[in-house]
Amino acid sequence: MNLLKFKKHIKTCTFSAMFLLTSQAQALSPSITNGPFEVIIPTGIGVILEDVSPNAGDPSIIFRITAMVSNSWFDAIAPYNSKAVGVYSQLPRMPEDMRTDENRNISSFYSSYRVFNAIFPERSDVWREMMISVDLDPDNNTQDPTTAIGIGNIAGSAIVNARLHDGINQLGDEGGCIYNCEPYADYTGYKPRNTAYKLSNPSKWQPALVSRGTGIYDIQQFVTPQLGRTTPYTYRSPRRFRVPAPKDSRVINRKAYRAQADEVLSVSASLTDEQKMKAEFFDHKFNSVFAAAASVVTDMDMSLEDSIIVEFLTNVASFDTAISVWYNKRKYDSVRPFSAIEFLYRDRSVAAWGGPGKGSVQDLPADQWQSYLSVANHPEYPSATASFCAAHAQVMRRFVGDDLNFSVSIPAGSSQVEPGVTPALPLDLAWNSWTEFEDDCGISRLWGGVHFYPSIPAGMDLGHEIADVAFDFVQRHLDGNVSNH
Repeated sequence: MNLLKFKKHIKTCTFSAMFLLTSQAQALSPSITNGPFEVIIPTGIGVILEDVSPNAGDPSIIFRITAMVSNSWFDAIAPYNSKAVGVYSQLPRMPEDMRTDENRNISSFYSSYRVFNAIFPERSDVWREMMISVDLDPDNNTQDPTTAIGIGNIAGSAIVNARLHDGINQLGDEGGCIYNCEPYADYTGYKPRNTAYKLSNPSKWQPALVSRGTGIYDIQQFVTPQLGRTTPYTYRSPRRFRVPAPKDSRVINRKAYRAQADEVLSVSASLTDEQKMKAEFFDHKFNSVFAAAASVVTDMDMSLEDSIIVEFLTNVASFDTAISVWYNKRKYDSVRPFSAIEFLYRDRSVAAWGGPGKGSVQDLPADQWQSYLSVANHPEYPSATASFCAAHAQVMRRFVGDDLNFSVSIPAGSSQVEPGVTPALPLDLAWNSWTEFEDDCGISRLWGGVHFYPSIPAGMDLGHEIADVAFDFVQRHLDGNVSNH
């Protein structure tokens, strides 16, 4: 999904004026060419930003949602292609006269409706309004595979049935839970080596103590540590993709351990407005990685079918990358910069960014140092954001080439970290290639102070490798060269 044209936070879809009934049969207005981008995406993003992650910074659940929804579109339009086969449903091929964008749109709405209701059942009113707003009947449950509605219902339901117990614990009943089960709860028994109050092992991840700014504090939990056991789309096991051990993060390698911490401090002390704003930009996944792919769809004036392929490619590559990233994060359970810096320097003065509006200072007690970005709620290595940008970039390079004409304008003072201060002057951020985009995305995690440098190339290499596997997977389905999934 993306926010290229839809940056406003929305709860419900109010696009009714864009649609009309052309007959007693349900039909979309000819003015609507791309239902997923015009209606489904902004409606879904509104709920995700409100119910899952206000700043789109927690990727483990988000990428599963976007993968399932874009998968529902892909499977819903496969019968209208001359060769394509869905991932979880192999529906009869539709005759030529039914291979219209109107039918593709209708099927996509119904497949999305089934998936959204399964993931967010408490938001059923939003999904009903989405359907009603485009003159579709949310209560039409037909399973007739010769109709657009039936195709959408079958495709969406098949995805729900296949993914409901895929290891992420969506219902909370995996691992044997019977009573008072919590959706997405860890059932694998992960426990951090350190507490928020004591760093017993300086090589391992420490949950951060996070202030709400009101005198109330929260202690981080490793978000969905079971993601590494979740069933991927495009490969069998994340053990296939292992990254090299983060040797510099082992305190026994004292010189290297200190060197990478000092690098984080040095970067922190010399942050530019452009680096700060790029760090914030890439931290918001909808505004950055999703929007960049959407810009290609717009610039190339892609068909509905090709735009759905792009969405499915990027989302399935990111989701399967996330599974492997989480497997490796749990395996190495590696320390974050904020813990290492305090361990090394205690209350001694260091040169670094002094906090919002303070600029670079020379006398910051190390135990008061903070990263420019909020530290994520999972171990450090490898970088998840770097891996996702690399995965997006790689599948897009293979699908349309490396060219990218993507830019964003940053008003003065619009920073979320330093509002009213940064940037001092308006900024234009631009990327002419996917390679430039992923390079900036990766290094932005060092600028943000949330990763040591070795985590970045490790994440990028992982993203590239899994993206190639994901691209070949989707291509086989487009060519119809698949057996039952």
